[in-house]
Amino acid sequence: MKESTVAVVEAEVSGGVGHIVLNRPEALNSLNGAMIQGIRDALDAWRDADAVASVLVTSGSPRAFCAGGDIKAIRQAVVDGDHDAGPQYFAAEYDLDELIANYPKPYIAVIEAAAFGGGLGISIHGSIRIVTENAVLAMPETAIGFVPDVGSSYFLSRLPGRVGRYLALTGTRITGSDALALGLATHFCPSEVVDELKADILAGTDIHEALERHTMAPSSTELSFDAEAVAAVFEKESLVDIIDALECDTPWSRTTKTQLATLSPTSLMATDALIARGADSTLRECLDRELRMATWIITEPDFAEGVRAVLVDKDRAPQWKPLVLEMVRPEVFQQLL
Repeated sequence: MKESTVAVVEAEVSGGVGHIVLNRPEALNSLNGAMIQGIRDALDAWRDADAVASVLVTSGSPRAFCAGGDIKAIRQAVVDGDHDAGPQYFAAEYDLDELIANYPKPYIAVIEAAAFGGGLGISIHGSIRIVTENAVLAMPETAIGFVPDVGSSYFLSRLPGRVGRYLALTGTRITGSDALALGLATHFCPSEVVDELKADILAGTDIHEALERHTMAPSSTELSFDAEAVAAVFEKESLVDIIDALECDTPWSRTTKTQLATLSPTSLMATDALIARGADSTLRECLDRELRMATWIITEPDFAEGVRAVLVDKDRAPQWKPLVLEMVRPEVFQQLL
């Protein structure tokens, strides 16, 4: 699809702050190659620039910070027989995530709406992650026959109480206050003052002073999911054990069991392996492992089918192959770990 002539990433310096605005609203800022390159170019230019003390990343769309990677384009490349486009795209995306994680200046992401998949890659790896009550975060890849990537096997595997395993497998959406409580976000800013916060930062106000002035504890610090139930169920050894442990005696267990039954069995098995290995790996090791897994799984039938069902035809009725966990052959991807 031909892009608009409007820049999909706007980058300018204001008040000693490099400001990156994600500007692909018609695609909910899903990251295409031009966006990845645009962000990278700005970060590379500002890394050693004395005129830039920090970087602020915001969205030009009220509907999304970034809805993920440009998965529809990757699917189309697979369908068209282009075997290089996917791996090249993912390699560039994951290298950008590593650059953000190691950036020598404060990297501030403001999440005011949806941040899914790749949207977490360009925010969670930053040093300052600000959320509002309208923020919604998720890694929903198992619903499209893919695997959580962008370093999520690093940051999700380190969450307490098996929460990361739960989020990776089910794709459950969490709130801004959830993200703050789990450490995925560092600050909470009410939506009615977030524009003032951004303006203060861009005016050159000391970042810590601006954060102290505008951020606060959310009105509720209670998690939106049952953390005790998550810990009890998702500590089980295998996926089959997890499903067996969901006894459907509570709304959460019924919902979770139903969720898991709709997801790609191949994706679930591969995701569980990634999260297990990620806990003892560096970020670079996780990204390399995710790249190997992503390169493999986009050639599997569930990827084209899952993206079709969720993002193309939107019938939400994928026909997974194989249909059940017991038929997945983990030895096919074990060598990629």
